[in-house]
Amino acid sequence: MAIQPIRLFGDPVLRTKADPVVDFDKELRTLVKDLTETMMDAPGAGLAAPQIGVSLRVFTYHVDGELGHLINPSLDLSEEQQDGDEGCLSLPGMAFDTRRAMRVVAKGQNEHGDPVTLEGSAMLARCVQHETDHLDGILFIDRLDREQRKLALRALREAEWAGAPVPTVKDSPHATHGLAL
Repeated sequence: MAIQPIRLFGDPVLRTKADPVVDFDKELRTLVKDLTETMMDAPGAGLAAPQIGVSLRVFTYHVDGELGHLINPSLDLSEEQQDGDEGCLSLPGMAFDTRRAMRVVAKGQNEHGDPVTLEGSAMLARCVQHETDHLDGILFIDRLDREQRKLALRALREAEWAGAPVPTVKDSPHATHGLAL
């Protein structure tokens, strides 16, 4: 296990749709452990593989004392909505009121390829939606209304970390195309 650097806004991997996991092997289990350790160290409520430069459909979560991961998620969302502050480890120090579904049923797999169903509401639902968005190349600021998005983009331009160098691209056993951005 190793704590990995978290990719920041501007890194292309954050805007790229992640590939489905097809190999449930030792490398995948290492990725899940790295994600978990990095998320807990940050600390964060969730972390998606693209946020550490691995373009695979995997995320971890730690909400209300529940620690877990989900691979290849598909979501069923409630019609009932919730509003609340949302932030992101890839946009440090930023939080904006973001509308999400109140409840989610997420189906996917665990690190061994076994089917998993995760049901949650409120914060867990928000986290699952946020992390699944990362797997689709969507950031929470994309979900903001026009006025909030303008404020977010201004804050991004003024952020102390803005313009930080993008980590180097390297070969990765986790990437299905042999390249982790």
